[in-house]
Amino acid sequence: MVEISDDDFERLVAEEFDALSDDMVRGIENVAILIANQPPGERPRLFGLYSGRPLKTRGVYGYGELPDRITLFKNNMQEHSADLDALRSRVHITLVHEIGHYFGLDDARLRELGWA
Repeated sequence: MVEISDDDFERLVAEEFDALSDDMVRGIENVAILIANQPPGERPRLFGLYSGRPLKTRGVYGYGELPDRITLFKNNMQEHSADLDALRSRVHITLVHEIGHYFGLDDARLRELGWA
C-alpha cells in the first residue's frame, strides 16, 4: 500500500489527466473530476465512478445542466498500489475507464480495449 497526501494525490491526478491524448479528451464538456474516499464497507469497492448521462444517450443538453462527475476513490487506489508508480498507473487506467463511460462505452468494451 502506498500513502500520499491529498494535495499530492490531486497533483498526480492532474498530471495524469493532462498527459492523456488529445483524442481521448477532445469532446469532454461539463465534467467534474472529484477525489473522495469510498466509505468502509460499501460494496463493490471501486477505483472510480462515472455519474452522469453518457454522450451517446443524451438528448438535449445545455444551459443549467449540472456537470457529470468522475469520482476517483483515493483510499481504494492506495490500498491496491504497492508504490507510487503503481498508483500513477491505477489513476491513469481509472481515468481512461471512466472517460470511456462518459463517451458511452460499457465495461465489456472497456475490457476488450484493456481499460477495465
